[in-house]
Amino acid sequence: MLNIKSHPLRESLSKELHARPFPVLDAPSQVVFLALTSNENDEKYIQSLAQQLGGRDYVLGSGHYYQDLGSYSLKWERHSEFVTYTILLDGEEETPFSDLALNHFPEIWLDSLTSQVITAVKLRVVAPASSKQVEHDILTNFHTAFQSESLAISYVLDKNAIVASDFKMDENGYIRFGVLPIGQLGRHRLGRIVQRLLEIETYRAMSMLTLPIAKKVFTRLTELEKDLATTVQEISGRAGTYKENLDTLMTIASEIEYLNAENAFRFGAGDAYSALVDQRIFVLREERFLGRQTFSEFMMRRFSPTVRTCQAAQKRLQDISDRAARASDLLSTRVNVRTAAQNRTLLEQMDKRSELQLRLQETVEGLSVVAISYYCVNLFSYLLFPLAVFQGWEKYNLTAFLVIPVALSVFYMVRRVRRHLTKS
Repeated sequence: MLNIKSHPLRESLSKELHARPFPVLDAPSQVVFLALTSNENDEKYIQSLAQQLGGRDYVLGSGHYYQDLGSYSLKWERHSEFVTYTILLDGEEETPFSDLALNHFPEIWLDSLTSQVITAVKLRVVAPASSKQVEHDILTNFHTAFQSESLAISYVLDKNAIVASDFKMDENGYIRFGVLPIGQLGRHRLGRIVQRLLEIETYRAMSMLTLPIAKKVFTRLTELEKDLATTVQEISGRAGTYKENLDTLMTIASEIEYLNAENAFRFGAGDAYSALVDQRIFVLREERFLGRQTFSEFMMRRFSPTVRTCQAAQKRLQDISDRAARASDLLSTRVNVRTAAQNRTLLEQMDKRSELQLRLQETVEGLSVVAISYYCVNLFSYLLFPLAVFQGWEKYNLTAFLVIPVALSVFYMVRRVRRHLTKS
């Protein structure tokens, strides 16, 4: 045994690989399958059903349940968006595709469900026979349970069985499937065929839930494209103000992002489910039966257009989002160019103002030199006049003598102060 500490999720993830085994079936048998919308009460429903049927208790949080109840088996699985209930009943019923297996669900329990049906399937597995006998049964009476114009039928798994369905709801709302083993087909292999057929129908139904959303998106995108085209035309023709154009673009972009955010999960889930349908059909390894259409051909003609419509809506939504972004960039560029031109004009005006301020400053500087010199001359005159008396000078002679050196000194001092301020 390893003496290294295991990751806390190692055991649970390992069990997850084997949590949903394929059913084991004998031929003949019949299957009733229900796929319901998921809600917070799913575990309560299966727990209640297990108790009413006398099976073992459901383990909360496991997400799956299987119980052999004697004459039949019950299988339950919880997926991200839906839950499935499967009744597996051995033996052939007197009336093909009857409601015999469905009767094993208690009526009280069915009435308590608040979930909605996504799809319901009746699947019939007939007794094994030779290849010629199986072909004869299909051509004589088996195909009467299906509508011929939409019937898909093919050999699967190297011609070890034949599968058939018309993918149409019968009068009780069920999709019918038929499985005809050729020779002695193993129980496990037969169970895998049945499981694949149920998954094909379930994932097809889940994928097609995207179609109504795609149609609504197409309708709204048509209106938004008209508004966007009008706004772009106004921008190119310079009609309306920039603020009005920007407000319109913001409104369009906001609604596009809302549509994208609201429907992104549904579109992504639709793509994933459609890929699962193709994968499940591929692993059946179909071969044509007497010139009839195969499951893959049926899906290509009836189901693939729905998938492409949903993908087109998703692509169109992304395309209009990109165009709205380009229009916003265009308007933003035009606003930036206009703003740059306004800033250039403003800078030129500021340069002119700076030049005027400089000239005014020089003028003020000259006047300040005169004013300071005047006061300095008077100050020095009063200071030096007593000395000038001993030299025999008059006051006006002393004043005249002081004007030039004082003015030059003041001028030099002012220039030096201005240079110092300019450098700092």
